[in-house]
Amino acid sequence: MSLRIYNTLSRAMEPFSPIEAGHVRMYVCGMTIYDLCHIGHARMMMAFDVVQRWFKASGLRVTYVRNITDIDDKIIKRALERGITIRQLTDEMIVAMHADIGALGIEPPSVEPRATEYVPQMLSLIGQLEGKGLAYRASNGDVNYSVRKFPGYGKLSGKSLDELRAGERVAVLDGKEDPLDFVLWKSAKPEEPADAKWASVFGTGRPGWHIECSAMSCSTLGETFDIHGGGADLQFPHHENEIAQSEGATGKPLAHFWVHNGFVRVDNEKMSKSLGNFFTIRDVLKQYDAETVRFFIVRAHYRSALNYSDAHLDDARQSLKRLYTALDQMAPAVVAIDWANPYAARFKAAMDEDFGTPEAVAVLFDLASEVNRTQSAELAGLLRALGGVLGLLQQDPKAFLQAGAALDDTAIQAQIAKRAAAKAAKDFALADSIRKELLAQGIVLKDSPTGTTWEVLQ
Repeated sequence: MSLRIYNTLSRAMEPFSPIEAGHVRMYVCGMTIYDLCHIGHARMMMAFDVVQRWFKASGLRVTYVRNITDIDDKIIKRALERGITIRQLTDEMIVAMHADIGALGIEPPSVEPRATEYVPQMLSLIGQLEGKGLAYRASNGDVNYSVRKFPGYGKLSGKSLDELRAGERVAVLDGKEDPLDFVLWKSAKPEEPADAKWASVFGTGRPGWHIECSAMSCSTLGETFDIHGGGADLQFPHHENEIAQSEGATGKPLAHFWVHNGFVRVDNEKMSKSLGNFFTIRDVLKQYDAETVRFFIVRAHYRSALNYSDAHLDDARQSLKRLYTALDQMAPAVVAIDWANPYAARFKAAMDEDFGTPEAVAVLFDLASEVNRTQSAELAGLLRALGGVLGLLQQDPKAFLQAGAALDDTAIQAQIAKRAAAKAAKDFALADSIRKELLAQGIVLKDSPTGTTWEVLQ
């Protein structure tokens, strides 16, 4: 393969080839499911949606695992606040998540494990770690991981143990031998609901967050797989702790490549629930169509910061209209992508360089210009096909360009006919007033030798 990927572990671009020829195994940390997803979550899931789409377009089989964390302090708190069971809350939020990301064209993963379905595997892994002297039972009933006993700790984040001080990432809790140690199994508290407790050889309790992903990834993909992904905020401590747990237990590398997407930012701050500056996918989709939102996210490189604003979304809508306008010139031919075609070859070269969507999208605009110039149905078909690799340009062009109109097509066509009659009668003042009246309602008329068409001004 000619694909190169930036590997967070080595901090370098590296050639990619799957461990098993022709088959990519990828695990991505998914949602902690206690509330609606925001655009920052969409950005993460979109990044790896594009990654798995490119693997498939490159002729590879993909086993893509994206987990759901359905037991956690925030989940317990929210379920108690609402007076419902944890399962009722998480089932409701999973349905909402699927609806929201489905609207954005994010394809479902091959496997979507729920943490609560893998507690036996988590307990087995904790047992292995205890047997190797990497885990210990604390006086408060928790089971903790002994960070200083794992020689490679810090290799993903680049943090040395000396840099990690108590209070910087975790409070010093009773029972810990070292403030850097983290919990593998949390002892049950009397006030916690029954559906947040599991019986185990370590006592009644529930798993820590980090052990969940170690167990789910290895159970679904094997002890070593190709790619482990997630948001940049998970690099430390979550992914660092996953490495410590999994590699401490098996003695094998957990993943060959570690891939992290950048943040969504608002006013130069990371979008997050804790800062209160987040926009849910549902709220954004009330204002912008789903493909515009997808295009806004996809056209930025997955590792870069993505600046959220209405102005950027408006610009994305206008840019997407340019591509659909080219496709609206003629019926695109149905074509299989010939990667030797100069446009397709440039697109492939961009995507093969760490999934370079900005350059790939630039190719789409160059191709659209050529379609406008040549009126070639074959090139229009290639534009549509290459857009499809990114999950774009699959709508009927006219439907996209006319979506959200204040008037229906019949009423607009009547006005177009009235304007044509006025022009034929040389009543240009009336013709111009009709055009202006429609424009005031957000309808743009476009005259061409073959007649007048319209689209929505947005």
